Amino acid sequence: MRKIFTIFLSICFSVTAMAEEVVFKSQAPSQVIVGRPFQLSFSVNHRGKDLRAPEFADFNVLAGPYTSTSSSSTFVNGHRTSTFTQTYTYTLIAQHPGTFTIGPATITVDGDNYQSNGLRIQVLPEDEQTTADNAASSATSQRQPTQNSSDAQVGNNNLFVRTIVTKTRVHEQEALLLTYKLYFANVDVAQLTNNTKLPEFTGFLKQELNIDNIQTELEHYNGRNYQTAVLYRTILFPQHSGDIKIAPASFEAIIRVQAKQQVRSIFDDFFASYTNVTKVVTAPGITIHVSSLPSSKPATFSGGVGTFNITPTISQTEVLANEAITIRLDISGSGNMKLIKTPAIDWPEGFEPYDPKVTNNFSTTTAGVSGTKSIEYLAIARNAGEYTIPPVEFSYFDIDSKQYRTLSTPEYTIRVKRNGNESVAATEGTNTGTTPTYTPQEEIKQLGTDIRYIDTKLFYVAQGGKKFRLSSLGASFAFMYLIPLLIAIGVLFILRKKIRENADIRKVRYKHANKTAKKRLRAAEKALKENDKEHFYAEIEKAAWTYLSDRLSIPTAELNKDNITTILTQKGIDACLINAVKDVLSTAEFARYAPTSNHTMDDLFQSTTQLINQLEQQKL
Repeated sequence: MRKIFTIFLSICFSVTAMAEEVVFKSQAPSQVIVGRPFQLSFSVNHRGKDLRAPEFADFNVLAGPYTSTSSSSTFVNGHRTSTFTQTYTYTLIAQHPGTFTIGPATITVDGDNYQSNGLRIQVLPEDEQTTADNAASSATSQRQPTQNSSDAQVGNNNLFVRTIVTKTRVHEQEALLLTYKLYFANVDVAQLTNNTKLPEFTGFLKQELNIDNIQTELEHYNGRNYQTAVLYRTILFPQHSGDIKIAPASFEAIIRVQAKQQVRSIFDDFFASYTNVTKVVTAPGITIHVSSLPSSKPATFSGGVGTFNITPTISQTEVLANEAITIRLDISGSGNMKLIKTPAIDWPEGFEPYDPKVTNNFSTTTAGVSGTKSIEYLAIARNAGEYTIPPVEFSYFDIDSKQYRTLSTPEYTIRVKRNGNESVAATEGTNTGTTPTYTPQEEIKQLGTDIRYIDTKLFYVAQGGKKFRLSSLGASFAFMYLIPLLIAIGVLFILRKKIRENADIRKVRYKHANKTAKKRLRAAEKALKENDKEHFYAEIEKAAWTYLSDRLSIPTAELNKDNITTILTQKGIDACLINAVKDVLSTAEFARYAPTSNHTMDDLFQSTTQLINQLEQQKL
């Protein structure tokens, strides 16, 4: 019976696995450098065969394909979830700079052929000074066996921030994009601090762009390849003509550099100690030349500068007296959308207009501010007759043509018929008739009938078997003083409990350490499932270092693999546990820059989780 049940479960799991959609995808860096190897992988979530790779016309194949598989199963509430991945990995090298396309691969799964996605790869040229720098570095190392690497690594050519604007000559209210971009090479930037000083941007209105996650990418700049990261972006709208200066900005980065030491053997570099150095990097200021708008402004100029369109709609052209008419204008385009003035409608006599309703639907991107400004005009036709609503004109300064443009809505003819319910008769005609008596935009107020009076009989006090009614004054005293007093006592109790907890610094630190570590491990687990190796190792490394920093009450910048051994030994931690700490830190650090299998990632995740659980039991 047990055997039959096992076979049944296997069949069910097989059916579930086969029901999963086949996903076959290719992955590679979007940017590479000529002469530097990189990896291209094809992965499928089912067992496949007969991989047919595309042609690598613009690349040389150094190795591959290497095949690897990974699988995992989880049980949640009695339900099993299984994942499977089969990966084919090539090591390629680019021959020439440029932008090249790698076509899709095909694979066979259960007799059906599947095709992966194609890839577009930008190949950057080699550093122009690579050979010269290597020669100089070799000569320097021979002459100076003892040096401080922080001085050598963190130079102006290795770490700097550029101030980048899309244009330096604009008109008033013309949008421009300003970007602060970090460039670094041969420098290990550990993190950026919050100690950032931005200019005031005096003379501009600004619309900041959110940067959720700072991502790095390669860029060839001034003959050299750099890792770059966008630190800040904003759209600027100059508010007056003339030269407007943008002051410099400063950013603070923590750089991980090799500590100064005496070089004795080739193994000293491998076991070198590192320290964190704070570096303030300044982005240069810049001047924007702003031209004034032409003086020949149309009377209907809205203040808009950009490129716009207008779309009008009207609810109806035939109504009864005392009925409403709605005209809607949708102004769409890109430019200083938020500063556009609302055009006015010249309503004829006999119409009672209301304030227009404005709805903005804008989005801010690197291209500027774009979207739609919707304006709804509502008016009530009070008199019967035939009326004309003249066109609405909308004028703006067109950036492309450098001249004013005027957009116009059509002319509307409105026929208002008499309403039998009118209190005062209106005479039909064209823009004629007797105006009925009414109160413009009158608001009717109603007094509700659901008012409940306070039953004073509820306020009683018992004494000697008799009940005595409290006076209204006594009841008021109870509510005004007694209840706030009880609330104050409760708040005081909670505050005293919180103070006692905060006084136990070790307890607070332990809670923070474990909570932060678990958060990092959850992020690492997510990256593991997505096969995102870079983020996985980064989160594992952060989990370990941050946990040790919180438990030991030592800033992360002051911790390294050398002093952590000394500190844990002084705390009386077992040597085996100390070695486990060093193994996790070393594996996470080196694995980020070396090819690894999914099995290695699984082992590292488990060992890191186990390590933190073991450290939780220690008295640090």
